[in-house]
Amino acid sequence: MRRLFRKTEFVALLLAVMITPGVKAEPVAPGSQLARQYVVKVGSGDETREVTLRYWLFVPKGYVAGKRVPLMLFLHGAGERGDDLELVKKWGPPKKVAKDASFPFLLISPQCKKGERWDVQEMVALVKHVAADYRVDQARMYCTGLSMGGHGTWALLAAHPELFAAGIPICGGGDPATAKSLAKVPLWAFHGDKDRSVPLKRSEQMVAAIKEAGGDVRLTVYPGVGHNSWSATYANPKTYEWLLSHSRKAQ
Repeated sequence: MRRLFRKTEFVALLLAVMITPGVKAEPVAPGSQLARQYVVKVGSGDETREVTLRYWLFVPKGYVAGKRVPLMLFLHGAGERGDDLELVKKWGPPKKVAKDASFPFLLISPQCKKGERWDVQEMVALVKHVAADYRVDQARMYCTGLSMGGHGTWALLAAHPELFAAGIPICGGGDPATAKSLAKVPLWAFHGDKDRSVPLKRSEQMVAAIKEAGGDVRLTVYPGVGHNSWSATYANPKTYEWLLSHSRKAQ
């Protein structure tokens, strides 16, 4: 009897087909979210390494000829790491677009490998790769993430403020020493005041340092909320309205 593929096996098979040399993956149809992967070399000299980045790519229903769309990079938390790409759709924007094809962003939702953390070079390479393949408004590219992804958002925006128009780090922490760089990007942080996994003070320290550096930053604190401050944030339409209100100035 022929055995049916489990969902995870189907995704693995799809990715294997996509990496076949000489075979270019078909563009993602508007209103769809599909698994993709990208092989990139990062580092330099003897420390150069080849990395396979696996991710979901959603193209908004409103993606039409001649129109450029905003881009969002979403970084998941530690619990969604591994080799099962379905885990990435557990929370946030990749979960949202499964039911809302009108979501206005071209959404990149990569998966971090088990035991690893978000790598800035890898994410920059992925964003630039997708932005070159699709009609992206590169003045309106944004980054957001939760927990470990919140940490990654702080780090990515600090390292490359010139790439993003705004960012939303949720229940993550960063390095206050990078405040001068982060002051170049509008930021809106979110955190629960009862968070025992990542204390609220991690966001408070970042916001205070960025304000001192003259940055445009705000912090929303959810009273009585623990670590999951992302569900309310990503369910709020004002979150996306705020992002779209920002465009990166021409360099």
